[in-house]
This record gives sequence, C-alpha cells and structure tokens, in this order.
Amino acid sequence: MLLMLEDEHKEHLAFLTSVGLDVVQEFCKISLGFIKKGSNPKMYQAAASKLGVDAETVMHGVEGLMYLFTESSKLMVNEIDFQDSIMTLGFPEDLKGLLLQQYLENRKEIRCILSEMSMDLPQYHNLEWRFDVKLASRSLKHQIDPTILLKLHIADSGERHTQVLQTDPSNLVHMTNVLDKALQEMKSQHCRRIVRNI
Repeated sequence: MLLMLEDEHKEHLAFLTSVGLDVVQEFCKISLGFIKKGSNPKMYQAAASKLGVDAETVMHGVEGLMYLFTESSKLMVNEIDFQDSIMTLGFPEDLKGLLLQQYLENRKEIRCILSEMSMDLPQYHNLEWRFDVKLASRSLKHQIDPTILLKLHIADSGERHTQVLQTDPSNLVHMTNVLDKALQEMKSQHCRRIVRNI
C-alpha cells in the first residue's frame, strides 16, 4: 500500500535535500525520540542554530519525518511501497536508503507506541431487535402505536455489556439519517486531515 503524502508534507520534507546525510540521520533520531517521548522545542532551537536556519523549518522537517514514519508504521507499508512512496519527493538514492533503514529498524517499536496511545473505545458486537405494535386498548379501540426495541451488545476491554433501547419508527429514521450524514462528513477531506493528525 502506497503512502499518500499531501503537498504540505512534501514541502516540509523537501528541506532534507538541502542538508547532509549526517544531519538527516540526526533529524531521524530526533523524530523517533519525539515519537517515543514527546516533543521538545529546545531541540529545534539548537538544531536551527547549528544549521543556520529558523527553528520553524527544523520543526517542519522533524514533524514531516515523524508523520512519514508513523503513517508508514500504522499502515505496515512494506519496503518496496515505502521506497515508491518517497520516490515522489525527489530524494537522492543515499537519502532514500537512509530513510528506509530508519523505518525498517523502528517500525515495530512505533507500532507498539501507537497502539498504547490509541483510545480503547467500546466496540459493536451484536444487535437484536423486535418490532412491537399496539393495535388497541380498552379506551381506544382503533390505534396503531409501533415501537422498536433494540438490544445492543458491545464489547469494552474484553467485557460484554448490553444496552436496551426503545424508539418509534420516525425517531429511528431520524437517527439513521443523522448517522449517515456523519459518515458522509467523515469522508470529507477536512475530516480525514483532522483524523490523520489525531
């Protein structure tokens, strides 16, 4: 699976072509350290003063590498697909080889870190439903009162929980419409960018 990089990330990573391999290797170490321990703005200032560029350029370069490594690890991109993904960046062969080496050496550890950081949300397991219709009562001989009973089974950290819900058909149609709109919104470019950054 190829990794699709946006133009913004390509611009951030383009800075790496203007510095030497030893600097790129140091950037890789910094970005991998940030993935493991979190960001440290002081390191950006120190690296920027050594290279003679502004701290924001260094920050974008390191964050671009962090994004490249985390997304590749998340998608378990293989060696060939990783090389094909960074081919569009116009890196020289020695730089591509260095990035590939850093990725292959650290992807298992990055995946472990990402799995620890992920939220453990309840997951859908099963749904049972029943449709009830009340046709008459003692006071009203001709009435139709439909209700839908839903029994939702969810798994939360290995434990199973059950929720019983009751609704009428008009509310159920409204809920499905709202959920459908939410799913369509999640497919938008803006939401995908936000989710990717989270």
